[in-house]
Amino acid sequence: MTLLLTDEERMIADSASAFFADRAPLSQLRSLRDSRDKLGYVPAVWRDMAAMGFTGVLVPEAYGGAGLGYVSAGLIQEIIGRNLVRSPMLATSILGAAALNIAGNAEQRQEFLPKIAVGSWLIALASDEMPRHAPARITLRATRDDEEFILHGRKIFVLDGHIADQLIVVARSSGEEADQDGISLFLVDRKSPGIELNQRIVVDSGNVADILFDHVRVPSAALLGPLNDGYPVLEQVLNAGRACIAAEMLGIAEEVFSRTVEYLKQREQFGVKIGTFQALQHRAAHLFCELVLARSAVAGALRALDFPNEETSFLVSVAAAKTGQAARLATDEGVHMHGGIGMTDEFDIGLYTKRICLASTVFGDNAFHLDRLAREKFY
Repeated sequence: MTLLLTDEERMIADSASAFFADRAPLSQLRSLRDSRDKLGYVPAVWRDMAAMGFTGVLVPEAYGGAGLGYVSAGLIQEIIGRNLVRSPMLATSILGAAALNIAGNAEQRQEFLPKIAVGSWLIALASDEMPRHAPARITLRATRDDEEFILHGRKIFVLDGHIADQLIVVARSSGEEADQDGISLFLVDRKSPGIELNQRIVVDSGNVADILFDHVRVPSAALLGPLNDGYPVLEQVLNAGRACIAAEMLGIAEEVFSRTVEYLKQREQFGVKIGTFQALQHRAAHLFCELVLARSAVAGALRALDFPNEETSFLVSVAAAKTGQAARLATDEGVHMHGGIGMTDEFDIGLYTKRICLASTVFGDNAFHLDRLAREKFY
């Protein structure tokens, strides 16, 4: 399995870099934050992302998408990380498209995948119910009633749940809490009667939603994938999200590293550039090595998603754990090496630090993935 980029993948990375530098500079995030924008993203930028083909990167060509795969999706997410772009890309174009590709029937794919490709339909994955990520701990119940299912329970921390047209709801249709068996996925209109949504702005100025499902009725056709055997589908969808979040964190870490090295070359102390201090050189060299390892881990995880094998979940957790650790180191060192100015809001390092605080916990923090790795190898 090669970790090198093809010419086509390099072109995608270059076009994404130029696009986001022009259409979504870091000042855009500050504007969204300071205005407490209710959407949390700029619709015009999302439409332009669709025109560039980014929103349909995982949508097969038969449904109007680019069908380029997870390596390309990860490259786009990496550039999004470098620019701290706010968009529904992760929730809709990665998690939503992955779920439909993996488990959608012909009617569901035909109805929703073309809309994802053109950016006209937004989706959110409603899975977590606990403060810490625990994908099998599902208590939201799906009870069958003739040709319908009744959903009752609560979901928390739903990424972009407040703007989604459709929700992918993970429910327990049989079994007990924490059983992997008995889990089913449903496509639910966000405006269905019985849904109560509470939007929250979190530490990185992004938006999540806590959602209450009070006996929400959905038709049997809303079932996404097999009844009672949806956990393998959920894990594949989560793996797609985990790998692409790792790619985003890699972009953040490398941008912070680049800015920090540039600062070391310019800042003077005691009449010399602080980049000449051996202690700071050693810290920068250590961080550089950590980022090289993280890039290899992310590349391996994304390739494994494009060419699945028995090691795919293992490689995804390696990428998530390593990149989360390296990104936290990058932002911590960035703040420290910038000195007092690194703590001020007008300096950008703090924005990257806040994003890493959140991104490194989405769909599993470092401890979750290390535990997952240990269980895969030793249990």
